[in-house]
Amino acid sequence: MLPAGIRAAVPAKLSIDINQFDARKKMIALPDGESLAYVSWGNPAGKPVVLIHGYTDSASDWAPLVPYLSKSDRLILVDIRGHGKSSKPECCYTRFDFAYDVKLLLDALHIKKADIIGHSLGSYITQTFAEFWPERTNHVVLIASTAVPPQFDYSPIRNLKEPIDPNSPFMISFWSSPTAVDPEFLKRKRHEAAAIPLRVWIAVLDQRLGSIDLKSTLPRLKAPVLLIWGSEDFIMKGQSRDSLRAALPDAKVKIFDGLGHNPFWEDPAGVADVINSYLDGPG
Repeated sequence: MLPAGIRAAVPAKLSIDINQFDARKKMIALPDGESLAYVSWGNPAGKPVVLIHGYTDSASDWAPLVPYLSKSDRLILVDIRGHGKSSKPECCYTRFDFAYDVKLLLDALHIKKADIIGHSLGSYITQTFAEFWPERTNHVVLIASTAVPPQFDYSPIRNLKEPIDPNSPFMISFWSSPTAVDPEFLKRKRHEAAAIPLRVWIAVLDQRLGSIDLKSTLPRLKAPVLLIWGSEDFIMKGQSRDSLRAALPDAKVKIFDGLGHNPFWEDPAGVADVINSYLDGPG
């Protein structure tokens, strides 16, 4: 990890072959009629750790981070419904639908209890899972999360047209970071997002992504929580962070100076070090 205030001018290349990563995806049919894609990584006999990506992303979001996470853990990286290779139904895309899919996936994999890590939209899903299935939740890690609607203008998304241009100014801006990230990785992420049907983009927005208020159910979250933000996150700004810290006063907090909405892309080793210490620690 670089010292505070010093950032790499040249982005580090991914230490993992993302094509090989995607080739390891498996499909599983769930009892609710959906099919989820997921990647298993690490020690099959290890402690289960589920990683849930954000809006219009996929399990490959975690490719920069995976090589630095504990080799002793069993990682389960999910494509949430509507994203990646998972099924893309006309309905429904609330945080409860996403969380129930994760619960059914753990049932199918015979995982009784897991650590859950979520980023952005994935953090909403993680909160919801931990709130409604506390007996299935060990530790929680929320990256770029909030308890109130984000201070972000989602209106440009409603102006998108199909086919979505992955190299449009909006897409490049939406996947930008304040520090260097492998440009080939970012290009791939934009192309993956552009392949998601526009109706899914809009359905997630319509079902309260942009106006969601998570505060009402947060008192149900009893699992130990680690909160991670980048100080330059252009979506989860001060109000978002303050709301979650107030709602979860016992949570551990790490803010990465100078990093953005995807700190685990910008400093995967540093973020993994914090997560590993937390998940493998005493509390």
